[in-house]
Amino acid sequence: MSDLQVIEAVKAGNSAAVEELLGSGADVNQQDEQGWTPLNWAAGRGDLDLVRMLVGRGADVSKVGRDLRTPYKIALAAGHREAAKFLRDAEAEAGKSDGGEPERKYVKAYRLEELRKYDGWREERINWKEDGDSGNNGDGDKGLSDDSVVYLHQDLTVTESMWHDENVIFNRVTPEWEEFCKRELEFKVPDDLDFCVSVQGGDGAEAR
Repeated sequence: MSDLQVIEAVKAGNSAAVEELLGSGADVNQQDEQGWTPLNWAAGRGDLDLVRMLVGRGADVSKVGRDLRTPYKIALAAGHREAAKFLRDAEAEAGKSDGGEPERKYVKAYRLEELRKYDGWREERINWKEDGDSGNNGDGDKGLSDDSVVYLHQDLTVTESMWHDENVIFNRVTPEWEEFCKRELEFKVPDDLDFCVSVQGGDGAEAR
């Protein structure tokens, strides 16, 4: 009988066999020749029920194989959004999220009129460059009109240029401004899950 019975049962999608094996004392973190555990395989299949069962049975959410990917990263790469979300939350709950990912660079354009609705709005000119390229509406020294297009960045600063830290017109980031951006502007920096294209079914590519 194979020493990797749990992995074989997961690969077959046999949750009853997985539960029986674990109940009999099988190792929930057994690894195959590639270093993948049952949870890695369940994540690659996008089998949310098996993922939940294995995590509930003590599977290590941070275990990696030769490819150095956690179960979360495997599910994400395979396009299994629900499994990836569950595993990301499980990592955070276990205190094993790497937390070391760089800040995602993101910018979204708005008409200035929308931002001026904020009670604490006050326009400034910080690191301003009058080169004729960054002024998107030809405003220049004439100032910015309600119809001017401005750019809200991931750190919630606002620029007249599309480039971060150039031609800054607002950088007074407060909890009130954060709430306004979230509620009124519906501004949200996308994360990995927002770029994950869901794969229907539970037996998609394992992204190996």
